[in-house]
Amino acid sequence: MSVEHLKKSKPEAEKKEEDAQVRATVEATLSDIETRGDAAIRELSQKFDNYAPERFRLADSEIEAAMQKVSTRDMEDIKFAQAQIRRFAEAQRASMTDIEVETLPGVILGHKNIPVQSVGCYVPGGKFPMVASAHMSVLTASVAGVPRIVASAPPVNGEPHPAIVAAMHMGGAHEIYVMGGIQAVGAMAIGTETIEPVHMLVGPGNAFVAEAKRQLFGRVGIDLFAGPTETMVIADETVDAELCATDLLGQAEHGYNSPACLITNSRKLATETLAEIDRLLEILPTAETARASWEDYGDIVLCETYEEMLDVANDMAYEHVQVMTDRDDWFLEKMHAYGALFLGPRTNVANGDKVIGTNHTLPTKKAGRYTGGLWVGKFLKTHSYQKVTTDEAAAMVGEYGSRLCMLEGFVGHAEQCNIRVRRYGGKNVAYGTAAE
Repeated sequence: MSVEHLKKSKPEAEKKEEDAQVRATVEATLSDIETRGDAAIRELSQKFDNYAPERFRLADSEIEAAMQKVSTRDMEDIKFAQAQIRRFAEAQRASMTDIEVETLPGVILGHKNIPVQSVGCYVPGGKFPMVASAHMSVLTASVAGVPRIVASAPPVNGEPHPAIVAAMHMGGAHEIYVMGGIQAVGAMAIGTETIEPVHMLVGPGNAFVAEAKRQLFGRVGIDLFAGPTETMVIADETVDAELCATDLLGQAEHGYNSPACLITNSRKLATETLAEIDRLLEILPTAETARASWEDYGDIVLCETYEEMLDVANDMAYEHVQVMTDRDDWFLEKMHAYGALFLGPRTNVANGDKVIGTNHTLPTKKAGRYTGGLWVGKFLKTHSYQKVTTDEAAAMVGEYGSRLCMLEGFVGHAEQCNIRVRRYGGKNVAYGTAAE
């Protein structure tokens, strides 16, 4: 494989050291929340957000007051975005049907799609108030029919962020809290004296939020591992360096550790994109953050063939994958490990993040190898059931079941089958067993 790295991110060993530090901090913080409840939440909020209100849950009047601060144009834009996200989520929900089939005469099997009963939706708001994340989690949970939706976002400048509160409320949140970081996901999952714990946590966040969700998994469900954002551009000479550089830096501004990668079969495009990134970093208002991400977590990979580009992309399994080539549909057909695909130069990740209708909570750190992103189905549990309606079916299945239980040495299991054979199998087997 003739793959050349024109630019490489920092060594894996350094990244692992950072991960270990995050792990230790999160473990200690979650333990403190479990031990001291509301007191720990208050201290953490004061320390990290300089925010310690009388209560963290917003009253209806406070929600209304926050929404009054949102401009008419912003409110219209939020409604437009939520309409697109709702439309796609409703179509996804309609694709998931309950089923019931008679697999043998008298044997009925089925499944029901039942909503998770309570969900905690985290909305990031540290460096950037992520209004769109409220649509993605709260509104999608609402379409799924979740009966208790709890939403939390950190304060911005010492108070609830009006547009985030509006998006949460309009999306269908039943409880809204002003809490950030580990303390928010910890409080929702573990519970405190004043916060009832939830059954599931969803939503993106920084490395600390992602690690907290990982450590809480098992106690509660989680949507997926959604850490610092990742973006990949797969491009050939059908597009130019300005487009590639803009799309890479547009996501690198998320945080100081947001990976961005260009995979191309054009050395000319690769070198011109490097130069264009340098140019844009001189004028981008968020250049401080984007530059740190690009220097430490940026990659440019030069391949000879489209097949090599495909293999590298599937191996890296990035969150956002933007494809701008002369064969975009070929990549759509062949890609199997990613968060979401953005196909063609007219499409961009920012539209997916904010408005177009797909969900922006997506797998990172190669989790795209085993899961897709957040969608209405993540809030639904598919539960099976079975029903035997005739004596003949009870006896016939019981005979098979009994022998298969005895094959494994489960005598008690076998007797569950045997008693049905004796009771429903007629006079011939009234005193015998199917295992005989």
